[in-house]
Amino acid sequence: MLTKVINYFQDKEYFSNIYRIGFPIFIQQLAFAGLNMLGVVFVGQKGEASVAAVGLAGQIAFLLNLIHFGTISGAAMFTAQFWGKGDIPNLKRVLGLCLLLATSFSLIFLFLAQFYPEQILRIYSEDEAVIALGTDYMRTFSWTFLFFAITFSFAMVMRSTGNVKAPMYVSVTALLLSTFLSYALIFGKFGFPEFGIQGAAIAAVVARALECVTLLTIIYKTKSPVAGSLKELFDFDLAFVGKVIRPMLPVILNELFWSLGITTYYIIYGRMGTESIAAVNIVASIEQVAFTLFTALGNATSVHVGNRIGAGKEDQAFTFAGRSLVLGVIGGIFMALILQLIKTPVLSLYNVSPAVLENASNILNIISLFMWVKINNMTIVVGILRAGGDTKFSMFLDGVIIWIVGVPLTALGAFVFNLPIYLVYLCVMSDEITKWILGIRRYRSRKWINNLANQVEGI
Repeated sequence: MLTKVINYFQDKEYFSNIYRIGFPIFIQQLAFAGLNMLGVVFVGQKGEASVAAVGLAGQIAFLLNLIHFGTISGAAMFTAQFWGKGDIPNLKRVLGLCLLLATSFSLIFLFLAQFYPEQILRIYSEDEAVIALGTDYMRTFSWTFLFFAITFSFAMVMRSTGNVKAPMYVSVTALLLSTFLSYALIFGKFGFPEFGIQGAAIAAVVARALECVTLLTIIYKTKSPVAGSLKELFDFDLAFVGKVIRPMLPVILNELFWSLGITTYYIIYGRMGTESIAAVNIVASIEQVAFTLFTALGNATSVHVGNRIGAGKEDQAFTFAGRSLVLGVIGGIFMALILQLIKTPVLSLYNVSPAVLENASNILNIISLFMWVKINNMTIVVGILRAGGDTKFSMFLDGVIIWIVGVPLTALGAFVFNLPIYLVYLCVMSDEITKWILGIRRYRSRKWINNLANQVEGI
């Protein structure tokens, strides 16, 4: 048995490919999560009302980003397989369709954030101080939506071609700039005026705009495979759109349903009080850092599983996916131990009440217990099912189970049994456990393997 396990992990090609794609993504995600956590620490110096306001105002961006992720990762199913097949014209057409959809969604959310910010925030909280702070923040921050749609579309498709370094360098530089400007504008440092939490929103807009312009300049100067002309990007007809949208639509709906489920959790937390939502927002920024390595693993798995399916190597795709699942379990256990070691000194950085810190500590205990389950679920949905074109089951697993299991149990815990916030968070984990059981069964069935590149051949 031990020999079989050792042999299973002796494939140098697997580790070489995971490292080549995953490591730059890990660096990018680590920078994003780490600097985002630092930004929450900055905001936290202004009190728990500021932490709650920024967290709740960010929910509209969270919803949009997940719709973008659904659209763009749905497109990446095709682009990874087209790249594996060597079909560059169709790769560019999918990118063009992706840009059209992502920017359209951004315009809708920008309109809502500009004209109805207060109404949106009242869904989450009844605290007038939180609503007042969040309204101004949302109006400014929402201008990042358009830049992000363009940057994310190009970056995700570049990953499908194996080019992860250019997006990584640009993104990390933009994040460093955003963090510097946030510090300067929140506290009025280096000769800048003091804007409070509004400074964080201004910094984000400036950084996202420069990130977008820089990445596009690099793509077209270096003549990247994704550097399509307007004709190449938008040279598609309704038949092509239908073939691509059909498997993409469940991914978009998946992210929409899942993100609405997550934002419903935040409505529940917000209705439990400002201290509860502040604790969850602090923990979310820490958890994001803990997940960076595994986000990279999931994305790298998606690229290589998709490439191999497109090249007709289905058995190799199945084995690659299985190795990533095992690594996720091992890595999740180690990361949980690290979280327990560092949680006290990290939480001490936040200038909030002892009750908020105690709740945050208890929530981190629950996250530690279920870390490996959440990692596997992310890998199954993003790295395996979508890469194989199994988008309908992915939508059921990720976008429907949350409404059948997670949301009802969490609402019962909060409003019927009046549980403390950390036990309400434990109710959320019922969704993750259900997803893991069903997801592992689907992986083992091999029904998720579909060659999408062949489906659009000749269009």
